[in-house]
Amino acid sequence: MFAVMKTGGKQYKVQSGDTLRVEKLAADAGEKVQFNEILMLGGDKVVVGAPLVDGAAVQAEVVDQIKGEKVINFVKRRRKHSSKRTKGHRQQLTLLRVTDILDSGADKSGVKAAVGAGTLPRGLGEDKYTTNRAEQSDMKARVANDEAKAKPAKKAGVAKGAADDLKQLSGVGPALEKKLHEAGITSFAQIAAWTDADVEEFGEKLSFKGRIEREGWIEQAKELASK
Repeated sequence: MFAVMKTGGKQYKVQSGDTLRVEKLAADAGEKVQFNEILMLGGDKVVVGAPLVDGAAVQAEVVDQIKGEKVINFVKRRRKHSSKRTKGHRQQLTLLRVTDILDSGADKSGVKAAVGAGTLPRGLGEDKYTTNRAEQSDMKARVANDEAKAKPAKKAGVAKGAADDLKQLSGVGPALEKKLHEAGITSFAQIAAWTDADVEEFGEKLSFKGRIEREGWIEQAKELASK
């Protein structure tokens, strides 16, 4: 028996025992997740959804959270003052092993629904989204509501006069300072307290990986915060 399921904007044809890579899910290695968007079931009898097959699901075990192959983007502009830029990217993926294909009873299985990591507002518990098919209809509304609650708290620290002048850091201009503010970074003390994990996270999030170490932001921030 096989199924055609949809996740991360892509379609996958799977059967029990298959291993596949999908767009990153909000789940840890060893967890079991359930995909409820099933477009077709095949086997002795073929069932095509309209658009989804009612009650069908694919269950899988999360093997690991991985990264895809590095993709290099090189741009060169041939002008009097020519410029070139090289940027690398590795897509975050989830490695899965398909364990079961259900042709019915998906809403009663008790297995958490597979939710993309980008769907969850940062800092909000994933347990709010461990839902079966019957509860998924209002998920978008709940996510939007949680995002609306999270945004005011995120912007509270950038009120005029409350934030440090991050442009004092080497290589930081108005545009980069704005990006840091949007990420919730408004003071030298925050940057001074960054761990290696924070440096890695903000390097990727703000598209300047490696720059934090090269410019010595943390050391500068410690000195500026002590003044």
